[in-house]
Amino acid sequence: MLEQCEGSHAVAKAVALCRPEVICAYPISPQTHIVEGLGELVKSGEITHCEFLNVESEFAALSVAIGSSAAGARSYTATASQGLLYMAEAVYNASGLGLPIVMTVANRAIGAPINIWNDHTDSMSMRDAGWLQIFAETNQEALDLHIQAFKIAEELSLPVMVCMDGFILTHAYERVDIPTQEQVDRFLPAYEPRQVLDPDAPVSIGAMVGPEAFTEVRYLAHVKQMQALDLIPQVAEEFRKEFGRDSGGLIKTYHIEDASTIVIAMGSVLGTIKDTVDELRAQGVSIGVLGITSYRPFPISAIREATAGASRIVVVEKCFAVGIGGIVSRDVRSAVRDRPQTVLTVVAGLGGRPITKASLHTLFEDAIADKLEWMTFLDLDWDVVKRVLEREKATRRSGPIAEGILRDIGVVAAGIA
Repeated sequence: MLEQCEGSHAVAKAVALCRPEVICAYPISPQTHIVEGLGELVKSGEITHCEFLNVESEFAALSVAIGSSAAGARSYTATASQGLLYMAEAVYNASGLGLPIVMTVANRAIGAPINIWNDHTDSMSMRDAGWLQIFAETNQEALDLHIQAFKIAEELSLPVMVCMDGFILTHAYERVDIPTQEQVDRFLPAYEPRQVLDPDAPVSIGAMVGPEAFTEVRYLAHVKQMQALDLIPQVAEEFRKEFGRDSGGLIKTYHIEDASTIVIAMGSVLGTIKDTVDELRAQGVSIGVLGITSYRPFPISAIREATAGASRIVVVEKCFAVGIGGIVSRDVRSAVRDRPQTVLTVVAGLGGRPITKASLHTLFEDAIADKLEWMTFLDLDWDVVKRVLEREKATRRSGPIAEGILRDIGVVAAGIA
């Protein structure tokens, strides 16, 4: 059924159709509308046989989900930004215990300084925590990926983060196709745990493991991720047959067949990149797009195969590792490590900064003309940066960087002159 609705509410309806048995809710923008929507559906009786728990923190939200999943309940929660960091210990516990929890991460920058807008720093901070991470480009894809996530998580007995850009998707109103309950029931079977706490068959979930077995446990966690490389496309194909649309999978490609330059990115920015590429191709430029849906596990073989004909790869990413550079681009380099392809890192959209077609046009034209450095910060204001560095050089007591920049650009908090 076609419906015009907010991205968060589309996700709430998708989760509801998956018949969750425990929903753990703690509000943090921009995911709050998701759990609010689910709370309303539980209260109205549209979600039955489900316990909706308001908890006291993000750490509690995932801790409760760990307990409920271990007890055999289909479990869901959502978070963002500082909330994901606050539950970090539980994030590792959930994957280490092999519990098939599904969690939405409404991607948002991490402070300090405080910033509530979108980038991918939060989920990237947990990229090695053992969760599957899948990224949505649109609200339709966010809806579809949640339905697939429950099936993938429960087949592998691994937790899944469905990442969607905060505000850009969560608060955007778009037309989405919401499946029927009958469709979802055919696609997603009733939850049958691979492990469960059962008094009649007692086991230890979360046993102490010493040096004699810890390496093997961690290796098998890696094996599960590698199994996901086969399962994710399989589930996407099953989804296409049931629901009649392509959604999910490891990667998605756009005009790459004859492209000498391929742009790689994740999330909602892919739409703007595709529009820019359309305009460049109309001018005769050989350029294409590769979108990464599955970031963990990282689809090395799929990316390697898709980029085989390109001479240049431009990775546009909404995050970077301070002190070293690009995160996604380093993984891409590992996929093409023995090829003479140029892989360029472009850091863009940090803290919600707009990524415009005008900036992308210039960026891609410079890349094709071999004018880019190995790492570029899109639309970085070098004058502001230089003023801060000069101030620090001139005086020991130069003050907080963030405050200095706000003063320099004329954005000063009320009462501070």
